[in-house]
Amino acid sequence: MNELIPLMVIVPLMAALLISAFSKFNTVTKIFAFVVAICLPLIPLLSNYGLHYFGGYEPILDTLSGVMYHPAITYSFTFLQQIFIGAIGLLTFLVVFIYLTKYRKVSGPYLFLLFLGTAAVTAMILTDDIFHMFVFFEILALAQVGIVAASSIDYSYEMALKYMVLGSIGSPMMLLGIGFLLALTGSVNVTDIAAAVHNGFVDATSPVFLLSLALIFFGWLYASGLPPFHTIKSGIYSKAEPHGAALLQSFTVISMISIVLIMFRIYASLPIFEVLIVFFSILAMILGVSLALTQTDFRRMIGFLAVGELGFIGLGIGLGTNFSITAGLFQALNEIIITALLFIGFGAIVNATNEVDTRKLGGLLAYHPKVAIMLLIGGLAMAGVPPLSGFQSKLMLVQASLSCGFPELSILAIMVSIATFVVFVKTYYTMFLKPKPNDLELEGKEVPKAMIFAMGILLIIVILLGIFPDVVTNGISNFVGGIL
Repeated sequence: MNELIPLMVIVPLMAALLISAFSKFNTVTKIFAFVVAICLPLIPLLSNYGLHYFGGYEPILDTLSGVMYHPAITYSFTFLQQIFIGAIGLLTFLVVFIYLTKYRKVSGPYLFLLFLGTAAVTAMILTDDIFHMFVFFEILALAQVGIVAASSIDYSYEMALKYMVLGSIGSPMMLLGIGFLLALTGSVNVTDIAAAVHNGFVDATSPVFLLSLALIFFGWLYASGLPPFHTIKSGIYSKAEPHGAALLQSFTVISMISIVLIMFRIYASLPIFEVLIVFFSILAMILGVSLALTQTDFRRMIGFLAVGELGFIGLGIGLGTNFSITAGLFQALNEIIITALLFIGFGAIVNATNEVDTRKLGGLLAYHPKVAIMLLIGGLAMAGVPPLSGFQSKLMLVQASLSCGFPELSILAIMVSIATFVVFVKTYYTMFLKPKPNDLELEGKEVPKAMIFAMGILLIIVILLGIFPDVVTNGISNFVGGIL
């Protein structure tokens, strides 16, 4: 067993608890939070691939049936977990760094929520236990609500409450679905459940099994922010601090892929499963970009575009081939990086202007050229313009759709990408290129260097993944081959 694997969850979780307990010591809190944040992206890089069985209880072989039974919670650490945990660790570091440099007196509870959310999504993508995943899914939901409520933005409490109320519907339905799986298979270990289904111990056409799919799928829609939850998901992004929104969207992406990969292992034999994923993904793509076109608040605009990008992820996974799932997971990694870049960049504009209405902005290129250039590249990456990383993943998705015999999905993906480009160019022109309004005061308002640094790091990753996509796609493809 690899003892570093559980540390990926334990370190941010313990950091959250210690920061909350000793938050009155401001300097100590800032130093401790900074040191822990630096460690988060390093631990997955230093850890070897493998499995960790909690309590040391390794799988038991039933000699009569030849079936392996997993009595303990199991964490699985592969290349896929490495890149996503590394990405969330890096982003947490950048967000914490921005927060620590922005405020002289930091909020212990706010840092607690940032680290708690990071620990939760890390556990979700590591675990091979569906109930364990649900527990951390609930913890993540509470952290997300807290991050939104803790912001200084108007009506943030209202938006957090709405998200929590919807969660009180989605979460119990997912738990009920998990309960049905436990009743059918006698286990909450995903490997055991999948083996029971594939070996015929569970009737995949039984009403109870199909009902479990419906319930867990509904919970997944809530976690992912796919329709009908797209409006509330974009809303919580717009009511969080910009750096907090950057982290929130990464929480959404990782929880989305964590849950859908579990469902894929259990329900892939059902044709309706992939149809449902593709259907709701198409809805997300169309509604996301359509609603983004109507926004004048650039935070809400980025929020809806982020929802549309989730549709691309679902499209790749829903097609169900090795190449398409690889493309979808690569798109997920790109969305984490690109959307974080945009949220932080637009947050820099808020910091400099105290304004979020694009109609009241203009002429920012002359005052903040670094932010303007990095935002331009980030927006082009989201739209899928070569040679940036977003182009590579969307090209793979178009090719996957064609190879699966769905040229109409390829056309849709291209059209949504073009619409995304139009949305961003329109917003960019309004904010940076049109003449500055007379009543907009910009003199002496600087963008924090921490934000410039964070954007620079993310931009380098976007460019490198665009030039060298095989660095991650080969490893992702090997992972996907192991679950198909």
